[in-house]
Amino acid sequence: MPEFLQLLPPEEARKLLFVNLPDKKITHEKIETVLSLGRVIAENISAPHSLPEFLRSTVDGYAVRARDTFGASDSVPAYLTLLDEIPMGSAPSQNIGVGQCGLIHTGGMLPPGADAVVMLENTQVALGGDRPSPGNEIEIFRAVADGENVIQIGEDVKTGSVILPSGCRIRPAEIGGLMALGITHLSVAARPKVGLISSGDEIIDPAEQTKPGQVRDINAYTLAALVTKSGGEPILYGIVPDIKSELEAAARRALSECDVVVITAGSSASTRDMTADVIASLGAPGVLVHGINTRPGKPTILGVCEGKAVIGLPGNPVSALVNGYLFVVPVIEKLLGETPRPRPVVTAKLTVNLPSQAGREDWIPVKLVSPQNSNGNQTHLAEPIFGKSNLIFTLTAADGLLRIPPDVTGYGAGEMTEIVLF
Repeated sequence: MPEFLQLLPPEEARKLLFVNLPDKKITHEKIETVLSLGRVIAENISAPHSLPEFLRSTVDGYAVRARDTFGASDSVPAYLTLLDEIPMGSAPSQNIGVGQCGLIHTGGMLPPGADAVVMLENTQVALGGDRPSPGNEIEIFRAVADGENVIQIGEDVKTGSVILPSGCRIRPAEIGGLMALGITHLSVAARPKVGLISSGDEIIDPAEQTKPGQVRDINAYTLAALVTKSGGEPILYGIVPDIKSELEAAARRALSECDVVVITAGSSASTRDMTADVIASLGAPGVLVHGINTRPGKPTILGVCEGKAVIGLPGNPVSALVNGYLFVVPVIEKLLGETPRPRPVVTAKLTVNLPSQAGREDWIPVKLVSPQNSNGNQTHLAEPIFGKSNLIFTLTAADGLLRIPPDVTGYGAGEMTEIVLF
């Protein structure tokens, strides 16, 4: 078996891939905001008006002039005359004058003259009244400052300010904020098309019954799910046998129809595997990297053909999916013009010794266990899930991946480590 050409660290390999990928103009499409979850914004979005547009109460209580409450306490309350209850959903009809107040609810609009709100629990109706009515005296047991318990106009966003920059991925909170501003449509980056090719004489469709020596296709479907989750559009080109002409034909078709091509299997440096040769035949510069200094996924291939990324992933399901995270996802993010957020991580205590080879980057599937200690506090424990890279259920049992950097020879039991969550 021939040796790999040169093993590169994952970060160096990604940089080499990106240097050779030309910058392309992001294709936009207009969609309804309610359908934009997970999409990437294609242009800066500015606030058409301030939010909130009026002074709003943050509590149930009484709208007051703050200076009318100065010095109020349990022993010496301030007495204010109730004008009326302030209606929700419409502008107040009365002004708050000296020695007056208005019953207000959370989110209600402050009436003219009022500049603060006293919380309901710091008040009572004088003379033992049960329910406040216009003309009642309201006892105030706590002074409030100007602006207390009030959201100011534009405190959330101001007119014209950029509320979401281009490259931001839409989450539930962003949808809520856009709806609050009446932005019901927006421009998003079109989903990059990612062609997925499975190769190998032993691979069959999941719907078929296996015969001795055959295995069902896993990678096309795990990678398709990863592509979808990352904002791309997966296109499956089926299973190709170990015949170079057929693999090349499938790859050329995918390259002409998609923005990225991913081929699984056929990426190890053996005489039978031909993915590297096929990628080299698709166009310049061709193969950039054949071999990544990582486990799992050493035989990964990175190439650029006709200005598009072509990636060869190992056939082993764990290797394919882990390296899909490392290489396919960043390419999709680049094509979307996305500004990546930090990956979600947790700190966890390793339960066993975990050795690693110096100079190699390891990614270990781990399960998180969170027992309570005697103080009632929880500390995450990281339990490595050991298994060969063709065992997909090692990942289904995992909550995330533990990275062992190339300059570390392993971690000891009891060490605190960072776990990248799926």
